Amino acid sequence: MLICCTMEDDHGWWGLCASEQGIVGVWWPTDSPQQARRRWPREAVEGDTMSLAAARRQLREYLAGCRQRFQVPVDLGSVTPFQRRVLMACAQIPYGQCVSYGELACRLGLPRAARAVGQALARNPVPIFIPCHRVVGRDGRLVGFGGGMRLKAFLLQHEGIAIGEGKIVS
Repeated sequence: MLICCTMEDDHGWWGLCASEQGIVGVWWPTDSPQQARRRWPREAVEGDTMSLAAARRQLREYLAGCRQRFQVPVDLGSVTPFQRRVLMACAQIPYGQCVSYGELACRLGLPRAARAVGQALARNPVPIFIPCHRVVGRDGRLVGFGGGMRLKAFLLQHEGIAIGEGKIVS
């Protein structure tokens, strides 16, 4: 059974969903809790679990600048084996650092798979918990982010990365 909840912060209403194994979904902020609920899987029910309570608390701590690493179980049972490999590699990118899609592909031993890596990250069911915002274009440009470029820039700047004119400033 999937249990989902909403959470409000300065960015809007987030949606979070968990299975018995851990967090299965995080949806970017919307303008209302009703909009956040519309993104939940059909079979989901509203409620709370220890995983969801921990995820909400840790997400708030991260957004407040008090947390750099998440410690909640994540359930990637809905992704393909390739997506899981990409997401697990992405999860290893340290707070305050960025890599390019090509570099992440190389870390996986697939130097020609930058686009496939990007497509896998575009389907990241648990953004922020698996920090796909830390992956940028080859030239440092902020590209490919489901939460929008303003949110990606905010998250990177929040982690101490300088952004200017839509790209990382060295």
